[in-house]
Amino acid sequence: MSSSPHLPAIGRRGLLLGLAAVAALGPARLALAQAPGDPRLVVILLRGALDGLHAVVPYGDPGLAALRSGFAPPEPGQEGGLLDLGGFFGLHPAMPGLHALYRAGEAAIVHAVAGPYRTRSHFEAQDLLEAGAEQRLASGWLNRALAGLPPRRNGTPRGGLSIGLDVPLLLRGAVPVGAYAQTPESAPAPELLDRLAALYAADDRLAGPFAEGLRGRLYASGQVGAPPRERGFAVLCGLAARLLAAPDGPRVAALELGGWDTHANQLARLPPALGQLDAGLIALKEGLGAAWARTAVLAITEFGRTAHVNGTVGTDHGTGGVAFLAGGAIRGGRVIADWPGLAEGNLLQRRDLQPTRDLRAIAKGLLRDHLRLSNNAVAAAFPGSDTVRPEAGLLRG
Repeated sequence: MSSSPHLPAIGRRGLLLGLAAVAALGPARLALAQAPGDPRLVVILLRGALDGLHAVVPYGDPGLAALRSGFAPPEPGQEGGLLDLGGFFGLHPAMPGLHALYRAGEAAIVHAVAGPYRTRSHFEAQDLLEAGAEQRLASGWLNRALAGLPPRRNGTPRGGLSIGLDVPLLLRGAVPVGAYAQTPESAPAPELLDRLAALYAADDRLAGPFAEGLRGRLYASGQVGAPPRERGFAVLCGLAARLLAAPDGPRVAALELGGWDTHANQLARLPPALGQLDAGLIALKEGLGAAWARTAVLAITEFGRTAHVNGTVGTDHGTGGVAFLAGGAIRGGRVIADWPGLAEGNLLQRRDLQPTRDLRAIAKGLLRDHLRLSNNAVAAAFPGSDTVRPEAGLLRG
């Protein structure tokens, strides 16, 4: 069996630690790295392909109704309606925290954006997104960016720490990143217990004691369950924030949040995922405290989803989508978009939102203007992208 390019070889102890991490936090992971100076940079990988047209709805586009009538949330001002972003776009109501940041000028949204690739394979797109290139590489763009920073005062290279089962490709490369698995403080997720119960059911000697153990913990009766899984990402973000806020702590974090592959039943499945991301962003702000003013957060996904709704009330793999920017260092309160329109003739291959911005330009802008990397270091982080200029004006003056 071949291994995923994202995952290292895992021994028995690593597997047990990994199960503990999944039980406690769900589809969320964190990696941290050192960088000189005060600016903090947080990159959030939204694995599974977020539907940007559902998270940030262009309700002012006349082509929306033909594509998603009854599928998008109501317009701003209506019950359960969108949170207005200036009269054309509306933020999904599951993200009131991000909306508050937006209104405070601490969050911006980049719409109709994508990487340079046009694959609809999750694994390939995630590799290319993290590699920052149009072909697969063994290192990630954020690790190569760190390699462009000056060394510590004693001359040794900057290192990093990964909290969770593995280090994402985004942070793999020449700059060393260690690993640490935290013991969970919460009960395992119900899905994990269900799977274990199914395995034990086939063993006459173990099925009874296992079921009795569950009853003893009140899982089977339903009186006590695991804490809501949506808390997991906020807990992880709070941990990252405390470490980033420390005077001698890391300055760069990469987090992962899954759950965005909504081929079916999207109206029920997407709001909890959006709520997790929203809670995580607020946990970052609260945990960073005064350091929030020197922080930039970038949340990106491997590709968008189809403009049309499919037959199972979901959306399929697409192209153009959204990226979120947050932090006290961000010049927020705006949607950054060269909007292509949703008329059928304006869609990519008559099915996807047409991308008009390159994710690499957004990341390059943060590396150059926030982490203060040289032009050569930015170019090394994103090889083969000389024609992609860093996005200017992402930060406060």
